[in-house]
Amino acid sequence: MATIDQTAVMTVEQNRRISEAIARERERLWNFIRRRVADPRDAEDLLQDVFSEFVETERLLRPIEEAGAWLYRVARNRITDLFRRRSRAPVARPIEDLVADGERWEDLLPSPDGGPDARFARDILLEEIFEALEELPDEQRAVFIAHEIDGRSFRELAEELGVGVNTLLARKHYAVRYLRQRLAAIHQEFSRE
Repeated sequence: MATIDQTAVMTVEQNRRISEAIARERERLWNFIRRRVADPRDAEDLLQDVFSEFVETERLLRPIEEAGAWLYRVARNRITDLFRRRSRAPVARPIEDLVADGERWEDLLPSPDGGPDARFARDILLEEIFEALEELPDEQRAVFIAHEIDGRSFRELAEELGVGVNTLLARKHYAVRYLRQRLAAIHQEFSRE
């Protein structure tokens, strides 16, 4: 009888820890994901995936000591996976001013299969890209992500947002110019290695 009581107490404690962590981190994690993912539906799906994996890991494997750090790490990986899937899909127009003909932005990063050093460099570069995107004004970031990552056309965005195509082109131009300047130092650092 004692083992049933102990199991019930452990389950209650486990549920409490999970609920508290989700309640504590939900809003900040949502904002973290939303700043990096243009489509709110994709952002909500990612958030649910992260929480689902959290619950599964907590219940099946072992308690997670630093729940907040773990959730952000999983969210960052899920966002990277989303960008990776989208970068393989046909894009409306390549990033002419960032990459050479026929290359995708992800092709500029070290391969995740290139061993520990390549994975480390890739993680650093992705973090720098995410931080640089986050620094952009909302309108510039939204246009850049919608066009370059989601593959949406300027005409489609113009109709949806109710602004002119030239306005969207200008926003993207400023975003690309800022990203190029912001990422130049990290690019030079990795080019020397």
